[in-house]
Amino acid sequence: MPDYSFPKTYRLRRQKDFDRVFSAKCRAADEWIAVYAWANELDHPRLGICASSRLGNAVTRNRWKRMIREAFRLSKGRLPAGLDLVVIPQADVCPPLQTLQASLWRLSRRLKQKVQTQKARLQQEAGSDKGVEKPSSFQKP
Repeated sequence: MPDYSFPKTYRLRRQKDFDRVFSAKCRAADEWIAVYAWANELDHPRLGICASSRLGNAVTRNRWKRMIREAFRLSKGRLPAGLDLVVIPQADVCPPLQTLQASLWRLSRRLKQKVQTQKARLQQEAGSDKGVEKPSSFQKP
């Protein structure tokens, strides 16, 4: 039986977690939502939501947040493990739940590949910096 709970371990709660995801600049979007992602060291995805006042009043923002949480909760087993996801609504009206679920799944799959390539590039750059030895004073054998 699938687990449809949404415990605190599946949520982004600290500002530094949100900052880490936004600073990675790994983003994918469609007409409904924009998703930022970065790798975490966990065996499950985590969700953060940013719903700004440009969406509308509090009723509209809270509806978006409820729908995004529900879409995440119902599809967290299908989402790629090891990602921190920050979802930002893009439209004024909230789409049906199935549309939101499909959008979240599709964008998170795309972001998993982006995160892997970006992480590999960063590790390669860090490795190349460490592999270069700085010239030292000449020593006789």
